[in-house]
Order: sequence, then C-alpha cells, then structure tokens
Amino acid sequence: MANEITFLEAIREGIDEEMARSPEVFCMGEDIGAYGGAFKVTEGLLAKYGDARVLDTPISEAGFVGAAAGAAHMGMRPVVELQFIDFISCAYDMLTNYVATARYRAFLPCPMVVRGPSGGYVRGGPFHSQNPEAAFLHTPGLKIVYPSTAEDAKGLIKSAIRDDDCVLFFEHKYLYRRVKGVMPAGDHVVPIGKARVAREGTDASIITYAATVHKALEAAEQLAAEGISVEVLDLRSLLPLDDEAIQATVRKTHRVLLLHEDTRTGGIAGELCARINETSFAWLDAPVLRVAAADVPLPYSPPLEDYVLPQVADVVRAVRHLLAW
Repeated sequence: MANEITFLEAIREGIDEEMARSPEVFCMGEDIGAYGGAFKVTEGLLAKYGDARVLDTPISEAGFVGAAAGAAHMGMRPVVELQFIDFISCAYDMLTNYVATARYRAFLPCPMVVRGPSGGYVRGGPFHSQNPEAAFLHTPGLKIVYPSTAEDAKGLIKSAIRDDDCVLFFEHKYLYRRVKGVMPAGDHVVPIGKARVAREGTDASIITYAATVHKALEAAEQLAAEGISVEVLDLRSLLPLDDEAIQATVRKTHRVLLLHEDTRTGGIAGELCARINETSFAWLDAPVLRVAAADVPLPYSPPLEDYVLPQVADVVRAVRHLLAW
C-alpha cells in the first residue's frame, strides 16, 4: 500500500510533477530556493530543477506577481509563493486591475498560480492568520481554490498550474502537517469548480471549505451520537462555485449551515446565502444560518483566538438551533 503523505508534501508533489511534465512551469517567491520556503513546501525543488526554474525574489509582492504575469503572457506557467497569504493585499492592484482583466482587454491568457499559507488556529496573530479569499471573490477573471485534504491539495494544485487563467491557491497552514492522505495512482488531477460531499447526511447540511471542513466533520460525528444526520459539503473551489452541488445538498436536507473561518461580515457565506435564496428557497425548512469568525483582527492570545474563530461547539450549537426551528 502506498505511504501516506502530509497536506504540505502533497502540494510539493503536485508542483514537482507539473515541473517535470512541462518545462514552462517554474516557481518564484520569497525564500523558496535554498531555504525551501517559510514552511518548506518547495524544499528540494532547487536542487532538482536549478535556479533558472526556482527563483528567489525580493520581498515585493506587487513586483514579482507582475513579473509572473509577464512570464505567463510569454507562454510560461509561473507558480508564485507568498510567504504568508496575508500579504497578497500588496499585490491586490496587480491581480485585480491587470491580471484578472488581461484576457478581456488584450486577449492575453495569464496561466499563473499565486499560492501561500493562510488561516489561523496556529497562534499566528493578525498578520499571519488571515483568510482574504472574499476580497477577490467578486473579481471576474480570477479563480480561487481552497482545499481541505491532502488528496485534493495535490489534485487541485496540478489543475491550477494547467489552467489558462490566474488561480489563487490558498493553503491552510494548520493542515500542512496535521492532515495526511494516500495519493491516487497516476496523474491525479481534481477539476476546479467541483465540490465534494465529505459526509452524507439527511437532517441538515454544513457547507464549508478548508480547515473548517474538519470542524464540520467532528461536529457531525458528535451530532450523530444524538441521532442527527449531518451532510458536509466541501466546496474546494470558491470561484467558480459548484452551484449544482450546493443546490443538491440544500434540496436534500432542507436546512443549511454556512461555515467559514473568514470574518462574518462580507465573507463568502453572504454570497452562498443569496444563491441558495434565489435557487432553492422553496426547499428550505429554516433560515440559512452562518458560523464564522468574529469581525475583529485575529488575536495572538490562544484563549482569545479560540473565542474569535469557529469551534466545533459553535457548529454543534448552530445545527441544533437549525433543527429546532
């Protein structure tokens, strides 16, 4: 039987396979070469592919994201690592006003990946724990991926590298070494835009992604002991969303809890709720509820971080509320 590998190793394996498959694929970012990246995702790639394909960059996110866009226009497929995804805000203008619009304005494809560690639950404080995915959700021309399993991390990074548009690839750092999986044989590719049912259920649905998939699964296990059957839908891709899968789970269970680690106000739950209301309102037996982070910068203090971020107990309590409606 194949050995399990970690979430982090799965991403590295996916990048490695794509670099071996296509000479147009190269990596660039902060400390990704000799150091192997802040979390060692790119460790070993410099020795294998050389410094022409594994490029250390200055700490200038707007600059090297722009350089990657130029390389993508010339037929290359850059995989850009941000040391922490929090600092993607420094490249917001380049991504939204240039990269996302290049195909529309000038018929220029932009096959590039911008990836990096995101999320909390690791006591990283406000500048190393953010989930900025919703800031890019309303930008046509971008794609957003946020996996929760090692298998999906590998399959989706490979799809992202092969995509002819820019893909923002969020890697939850809490999952890097805690989540493991056995990789399917062969060329394992997971299509962008397809959700997966992580757990079947009949009484209520939890729609979520990334690290909170595991919170949802733990909550579902607790509720199963009470005779409550909870379905967990892992979105995997946030842009585009899998509307068919979302509608299917809503119409199956008739009660929906939206769960994400991002802040409550302006998070993706609001968009999901609107879509469910538009397409599946007649199937709902209760209002759509949200469990999300509080609208505050993430505290460094462990007890305060636990209070701000969604916990299993919060999910259990919300599902019980849904069923009592």
